[in-house]
Amino acid sequence: MLARRLPSILPNMQLEEALEITKIYSILGLTSIHNPLMTKRPFRSPHHTITPVSLVGGGRNPKPGEISLSHLGVLFLDELPEFNRNALESLRLPLEDRKVTISRLHSTVTYPCEFMLIASMNPCECGFYGSQEKPCSCKPEQVKKYINRISGPLLDRIDIHIEVNPISFNQLEQKEKIETSRQIRNRVNEARKIQLDRYQKYHIFSNSELTPPLIEKFCELNSKSKKILELAFDKLGLSARAYNRILKVARTIADLDGCEKIQEKHLAEAIQYRSLDRKYWNHS
Repeated sequence: MLARRLPSILPNMQLEEALEITKIYSILGLTSIHNPLMTKRPFRSPHHTITPVSLVGGGRNPKPGEISLSHLGVLFLDELPEFNRNALESLRLPLEDRKVTISRLHSTVTYPCEFMLIASMNPCECGFYGSQEKPCSCKPEQVKKYINRISGPLLDRIDIHIEVNPISFNQLEQKEKIETSRQIRNRVNEARKIQLDRYQKYHIFSNSELTPPLIEKFCELNSKSKKILELAFDKLGLSARAYNRILKVARTIADLDGCEKIQEKHLAEAIQYRSLDRKYWNHS
């Protein structure tokens, strides 16, 4: 439910983005006279039986896959461990390069695939491993086998890991006033405007596109923040890839907070989003 509502808070599309998405959809004949220009960010949710070719693209006449149809939008993979292992592993390079190249005997085609990957999964087959509400009925080896369907390298490419705990009936019945999607989107648009202005001469749209040299330039940390990151790096056993992703997330949190510099609280929050995999993937 949360994943399907994410497009409602994503930043408004720029004309250049709309044209890029429209080009991809037109290749597959998914545009029409009544809808010649894609004006909404795509949301794709393929079934877990999808093949690697359908996911990343290919075929005798190479066509865009789901990752390209999700370009500048959301690719949602529900029940992640149920997907074919080869299909999941095929996501690793596109997540890194933001493009996919399909080579055939007489041609080579490259499609863009700068998508936001959202994935959901249970901690085990019964769904109650680590729960405080109900005991898990799975054996330790079953839990390990289920969790290990997701490889470390793929997990390392996911910026944020969040555990969603069950809510009670009383919480569902609460009538507290909450933020609407429109209010949240306004905040997101303000943060995106900050990024568009900041990176105008670098021809990128957002923090997610920062290269290592740009990370060094725009994600500068003070001495206290560097010490916090160093401790987290050693304690959590973070990779170089995770290090860069933490800085990008911290930069975004700072933008949402309206701060020019990354502060300790922004970095601490970003680090917190990298700790969940250690809870489940490193259990004994």
